[in-house]
Amino acid sequence: MRVAWLAAVVLLLVTACTSSTVEPTTVGPATSSPVASATATSAPATTSAAEASTTPSPVQATGAASPVATSTTSPPCGDLIPESTGNAVRSYVDGGLNVGIVLGVVSPCGQDVFAYGSSALDGGGRPLDQDTVFEIGSTGKSFTGILLADMAQDNELALSDPIEEYLPARVTAPTYQGRSITLVDLATHTSGLPSLPDNFNPADELRPYADYTFDQMYAALGNTQLATAPGSQYEYSNFGFGVLGHVLELLTSMSYEDLVISRITDVLGMPDTRATLTPDMESRLALGYRDGAVMPVWDNPTLAGAGELRSTVRDLLTYLAANLGLEQSSLYDAMQLSHQRFHQADDTYSVGLGWHIRHTAFGEVVEAHGATGGYWCYLGFLESKRVGVVVLTNTYNSVDGIGLDLLGQS
Repeated sequence: MRVAWLAAVVLLLVTACTSSTVEPTTVGPATSSPVASATATSAPATTSAAEASTTPSPVQATGAASPVATSTTSPPCGDLIPESTGNAVRSYVDGGLNVGIVLGVVSPCGQDVFAYGSSALDGGGRPLDQDTVFEIGSTGKSFTGILLADMAQDNELALSDPIEEYLPARVTAPTYQGRSITLVDLATHTSGLPSLPDNFNPADELRPYADYTFDQMYAALGNTQLATAPGSQYEYSNFGFGVLGHVLELLTSMSYEDLVISRITDVLGMPDTRATLTPDMESRLALGYRDGAVMPVWDNPTLAGAGELRSTVRDLLTYLAANLGLEQSSLYDAMQLSHQRFHQADDTYSVGLGWHIRHTAFGEVVEAHGATGGYWCYLGFLESKRVGVVVLTNTYNSVDGIGLDLLGQS
């Protein structure tokens, strides 16, 4: 039982991708696995056995108030969130698959938010809204990619720099036939590093990243044997993004969280996007659930670049607006660099700096996904239409299909 649970839990900081083209259709609740539209860490077209074999149990409320749907005022151009999407959200929550869901849309004519469900099942929960705080898991990789792009734009580093230039002298970085791992290799999941370090063995399976140390990360780098040349093949790697975030820490002598705050969230006006919960954020945090049980929030101090942040729909709509150029920002050029197609993962996906680009019938969707023990997050936008979507839930059950359907209907 320990092995099976650990195998599932360590894969949660994933980019949840599918290999199929998504058509704009009305979404209903997932009925098979918690990753009905998601995959694990090896490649966009591959689903892990650990995830595929886990079916979400309906989440049962105990004395909880009935879910309440809330929405912001519709923008001037009409409803951005169609009734079919609201009905899909209600079906997920009323069907017991998710405790609550908040989604938002940003477009040239404004924003719209729809929320349904509660922050807790014990009767003391509050209705969700655009200021409810959730963990966002691997969605944080897009922030790491933008940090890297911003530093490249400012000539603080080059994307082609080998990582050994920034690591302590005592650390041996793996190479392949003389080819070093570069910063862009880490940011595009083409470094050749595995999904997780070979010495990853958490003491607490419910908080798997909390006790992993920098010394362990250094040892894992020294012990890694690359099977392919860096830059040649896509292999999703939390390990690689953890190393990338740490390299940026070493370069700037700042913590990962301080880098995100000073270079992204303070610049854009995102006060509720942090790794460390402020007292105010904690008061608005939705409890996370898996199979009806409350899951602890995750701390990820060493592999922070792979996913350590918490946020709200309000903040993430601001983030998407800046990425789409709907709001002016000094980060615009760095964001555009992070959206570029640096590597073709397969027929359905390209890879940017911390982003994945999904090729669909309705356009190329730039997206990031994340899941932790009791949360799921989806971000996606169509640059061609300047429309973006964020979906957050306080349950380990995929909401990617809701977001993609909404983009398809745009």
